[in-house]
Amino acid sequence: METMTVPGTAVLPTLRIRQATAVDAAALAIFAARTFEETYGKDNRPEDLALHLATAFGPRQQAAELADPHVVTLLAHCDGQLAAYAQVRRAVPPPCVAGRAPIELHRLYIDRPWHGRGVSQRLLAEVRTVAAVQFGGATLWLKVWERNARAIAFYAKSAFVDVGVADYFVGTDRQTDRVLVSTLAGSAPPP
Repeated sequence: METMTVPGTAVLPTLRIRQATAVDAAALAIFAARTFEETYGKDNRPEDLALHLATAFGPRQQAAELADPHVVTLLAHCDGQLAAYAQVRRAVPPPCVAGRAPIELHRLYIDRPWHGRGVSQRLLAEVRTVAAVQFGGATLWLKVWERNARAIAFYAKSAFVDVGVADYFVGTDRQTDRVLVSTLAGSAPPP
């Protein structure tokens, strides 16, 4: 998509964001599983985490997502190494999402060395573009674990509004996610 240096971050190298292709499936599977485990591993039972990782991530799962015309996966590289990824998709939203033409931000994970260095803001800007331009969306929605205060604060600063809750399963463990929505450029604000 573009190459840029994030302003105000002398130590951040050039950030390049591009759409993933089928050849990225294996590397994405490893990265996605690792960043999920680093984010949520300590808060989940090992057997539930293992079950979730086995069903949500893996080269076959990522290859299927990359081949799905209703899913766009964005990869962010810093100095040639994968630093973050996001997935945008057409999916049926929970009933609390009332905005027009809803598109889901399914995943957004930043590798720990890149936290707080401007990568998430730039990746989210690309997510908004994909949701609006490629999918014709007017509303961007997501689910975030109610105990992930850092992510909730990031999304609140990024103009997302909490509209309700939805279940999320890590293995057999039912957890509660907050459902957040944001209006995409050129659209009316969410209700």
